[in-house]
Amino acid sequence: MIFRLHPLALACLAVSSSVLAAPQETAPLELQETVVTAKGYQAATQDIPQAIEVLQARPTETGGPAGSLFRGKPGLAVHSDGAWGQNPVLRGMKKESTVLMVDGVRVNSAQPQGSLASFLDLGLLERAEVVKGPSSVLYGSGAMGGVVNLITPEARFTEQDQTSGRFGLSASSVDEGFNGAALLRDSSSEHALVLGVAGRKLNDYDSPSGTEQRTGYSSDSLLLKYKQRLSEDVSVNLNVQRHTDRDVWYPGSARTGTPALLGTVTMHSPEQRRELYQLGLENRLGEGTLNTEIYRQEVYREIRAYSSNLDRNQVRNDVNFITHGLRTSYLVPVGDHMLTVGGEGWKMTGDPERHSYQPPLGNIEQRNDPFKDGEVSSYGLFVQDEFQLGRTAIVAGARLDRVSGDAKQKGATQTSGLSSSDNNLSWSLGATHPLTDTLSLYANVGQAYRAPDLRERFEDAARGDNYYHIGNPQLDPERSTSFEIGLKGQGSGFDYRLAAFHTRIDDYIAGRVTGANHQSGLPIKRTENLDEVVIYGLEGGASKAVGAFVVDGSFTWLRGENKQDDEALYQMPAHELTLGIGQPAERGFYWHAQLRAVAEQDRVATRFSNGTEDDTSGFVTADASLGWGFGKVGVLQTANLDAKLTNLFDKAYHEHLADGVSGYELEAPGRGITLALSGSF
Repeated sequence: MIFRLHPLALACLAVSSSVLAAPQETAPLELQETVVTAKGYQAATQDIPQAIEVLQARPTETGGPAGSLFRGKPGLAVHSDGAWGQNPVLRGMKKESTVLMVDGVRVNSAQPQGSLASFLDLGLLERAEVVKGPSSVLYGSGAMGGVVNLITPEARFTEQDQTSGRFGLSASSVDEGFNGAALLRDSSSEHALVLGVAGRKLNDYDSPSGTEQRTGYSSDSLLLKYKQRLSEDVSVNLNVQRHTDRDVWYPGSARTGTPALLGTVTMHSPEQRRELYQLGLENRLGEGTLNTEIYRQEVYREIRAYSSNLDRNQVRNDVNFITHGLRTSYLVPVGDHMLTVGGEGWKMTGDPERHSYQPPLGNIEQRNDPFKDGEVSSYGLFVQDEFQLGRTAIVAGARLDRVSGDAKQKGATQTSGLSSSDNNLSWSLGATHPLTDTLSLYANVGQAYRAPDLRERFEDAARGDNYYHIGNPQLDPERSTSFEIGLKGQGSGFDYRLAAFHTRIDDYIAGRVTGANHQSGLPIKRTENLDEVVIYGLEGGASKAVGAFVVDGSFTWLRGENKQDDEALYQMPAHELTLGIGQPAERGFYWHAQLRAVAEQDRVATRFSNGTEDDTSGFVTADASLGWGFGKVGVLQTANLDAKLTNLFDKAYHEHLADGVSGYELEAPGRGITLALSGSF
């Protein structure tokens, strides 16, 4: 199916939605949605000169990975290599060019397969805040496409002693899956405690073509947060998290082995986990507030390459990526200004231990680590100022980072020329101007950067994509220059937003298919800097109350260009449009139905990928959800029963950003139903 979306038509749709929604008289005051990620403290989304998305998982969605929340949202997409490995993509920029955080702590890793966002169970997620566009002033390296902050429930003081909690259970037909989560809160004026536990067991899911093998997995999560008041002005907090996944496969990595007698070789992880230990101090100091936190975060992964013909793991790779970090910031009003000054430092280490059979068909395992004792460190200072010029709110900031990388050894033999350091200046300038009481115009311009990760610098090894990758320790950091202009409208019964953006990235880091073969027989992919790439587009969304119903819609129109090779940028998401209608209710019956139309993607990177990126057909899918809110039932303050029907017409399709051999990409799940029971007490 060929489905095309023209940017002018999409923009007209968004503008017409906003015109239809415009009130005839001043709307009553409403509580505004707030986020903490964009400015470093709680601020209304309407007052932020960037596009913002706040995502929350419905009870029927907690059985999936966090990345699944990003599908069908303006400017967002998902890059997947399996049911577990679903990475958020922000305006065409994948995981390397965005910063993923959990509770404000960046999650560092350098593993090609899988998704960092999946190292948190959705049953323990309060919300996901997505800030689109350059954000290096507050968050440093990697925040070119933006920031994703996965936020778990906060430990909050209460005036009176209080105990509360919530729970959720769900079961899904498409993968015969089951998951559950429970959260307990206990608080007073002096202390606050949050305890959470979640678990999930999914089997291989069914697509319209049949069962998709090796898409099931299991996981469990633990959460502990504690906050203690030391004095009227000082409090300390503790955040401990552990998430473990087992038997995770990456079907998108399946390739014919080298030599072919290996059969199909597929990457998988028998076990992988993320652990976080964070200690924070909040201190009201003078007129301002000083926040300081130290943390240790470990991402451990067992990576295996399974040979179908030999029925064994051809490659075993165990690696710990450990990050130690410290961040401090001081927020203080100075006259008519709101000033934030701070500093941040972190160091990530990795030492993968890799064994493989040599020769491939033999029975002797040999140690062949892709690199030894690799490390990347970053130290930076930042400042941000907010002030008014008449009715226009200005946000300006700057940051200076020094990022260094080094390793004891690269590949099998190289031990020299591995150290490098770069100084990186980031800055941003944004403005928000109210056009009416309910409509604001905003604009921002800024520069951000991304330093190369450990594998891009130091790895010389075969990967699951069936290429032999050669790293480059002297890579230059990527630098982006972005401009965005948009509208945000919010009033009684309506909400809409529209944004146009343009980003130029210099020294873009990517693995180029060289056309040559390694001595192992694998084709070589060499990591290098491209001269320049450009990403630009339009995005928008709107919702409008019409009587008892709410209609909603969103769109994304996105283009990427590789100027060096004079072709489309590799693996860009297709244009898409969503339309929905529903009837919300806190008690009683509620429902929502949605169509998602994704255009054909025929702009592919032929030269850069050496012909390995192909066109993807367009498709339209339909989903529906319904539920009943029972209100207070016994000891429960709320109780809800929900059902969600996905892919109602059992459409066979795959996303353009689904990994896999051309023509054999992993097909999306078919028609299914998920039932969920949730409540609070």
